[in-house]
Amino acid sequence: MRADGSAASRTTTSGTGLTVRNNAGSIMEQNVFRSQLNRRSLFALGGAVAVTGALAACGGNTGRETATGGGTSGGGGGSKVTLNQWYHQYGETGTQQAVERYAAAYPKATVKVSWKPGDYDQSTAASLLTDAGPDVFEYGNGPTIDMIKGGQVLDLTDAFGDAKSDFNASVLKRVTYQDKIWAIPQVIDMQLLVYRKSMLEKAGVKPPETIDDLIAAAKKLTTSDVKGLFVGNDGGGGLLGGPMLWSAGLDYLTDDNQFGFDDPRAVTALGKLRELWQSKSILLGAPKDWFDASALTSGLTAMQFTGLWTFPDIKKGLGDDFGVMAWPKLDADGKDSVPVGAYGACVSAKSQHVDEAKAFAKWLWVDQTADQLDFATAYGFHIPSRTSLIPKAATLATGQAADAAKLATDVGHAQSPLLWTPKCNTAFGDMMSRIVKDGADPKAEIAKVKTVVDAELKRVLA
Repeated sequence: MRADGSAASRTTTSGTGLTVRNNAGSIMEQNVFRSQLNRRSLFALGGAVAVTGALAACGGNTGRETATGGGTSGGGGGSKVTLNQWYHQYGETGTQQAVERYAAAYPKATVKVSWKPGDYDQSTAASLLTDAGPDVFEYGNGPTIDMIKGGQVLDLTDAFGDAKSDFNASVLKRVTYQDKIWAIPQVIDMQLLVYRKSMLEKAGVKPPETIDDLIAAAKKLTTSDVKGLFVGNDGGGGLLGGPMLWSAGLDYLTDDNQFGFDDPRAVTALGKLRELWQSKSILLGAPKDWFDASALTSGLTAMQFTGLWTFPDIKKGLGDDFGVMAWPKLDADGKDSVPVGAYGACVSAKSQHVDEAKAFAKWLWVDQTADQLDFATAYGFHIPSRTSLIPKAATLATGQAADAAKLATDVGHAQSPLLWTPKCNTAFGDMMSRIVKDGADPKAEIAKVKTVVDAELKRVLA
């Protein structure tokens, strides 16, 4: 990672397009995500359980570590208004100093940056009900539907102007409600399927194009020492619910906000994860879960569903011996997909300086493209939320990294829709666990979830 100022940093670019920043000659630190991995939350990957919920709560699948401690710093001075800006506490070296630097450069207000430890989502949501909260704050995938319906955040549609079409369409859709945009996406993270080229070549296996191809490949790649596929220590129940729905051309909700997967194709798709579980070709009980690349790099598996943030570790361990691809479609009528997520910059409706807060959010996350590029690529391994910045990112210029960035743009899919509440998420996660691990009937389980989701939709849309 970039040094935090204590030592000079230097940058080298690998043949895969991965820029590795070394501090005093050391390789980039490992981005192991350390949030509460058994927590369900809004930003769950595909609305599933466990680890995905934790990712969502922190703003989603980021791979960014959570650090300890906290702090507040100021920028600007004089008689200008003071704005309070909150971030959850990133663990990547230099990130705090970067956002403080951005804030200090703002000429029209004094911006005080607060680095918030602990359960950021819970404390931030509670603060919005009081006069002691922030003016500008980040939130995982943008505000919740209850924040929007409760009038706790402001409409930021006007902040985008002509730049609206430049933002990743999937993450922008996730923060849009009733044709209004409620947050400005800051930086994109994603998950995708990564595979060992040499293992596939040795086994005579091509990168799979459909789910059945994937199951067949996993079986063929499995040996006494290696499993064909790793999708999490729970067999994919907490990670792949969304991608399996998308593989069938379905989604959690329809475009008109109705239950989206009361469909025979969903029964088939979700049942495929049970088939994988029973195939004995998936890795279970790995020392570290899917968000860490060690199962792939140590040779425990030939294919792994993981996060973009692991690329520096994969490059270090495997060199160029890896390829990337989307989660495959169910069949010819289905769709490939990669889950994407983004922190969103929001403005509190209780701010005493709403106009100034909106102006600052626009300045930082719409106008300051150099800072947006820096934030996405200099502290960890991420993708700018604006597509025009991707070609300018040295970290995403060539090889597997460029392939991944293209997938995020072409087949990226927000982890769960805005109206998918925590209660929906919990019901969905429980369903996935019962289907994958217990062999429960997918059709009956989908019906149970539909009852919960229909009631939640009625509540939030009332």
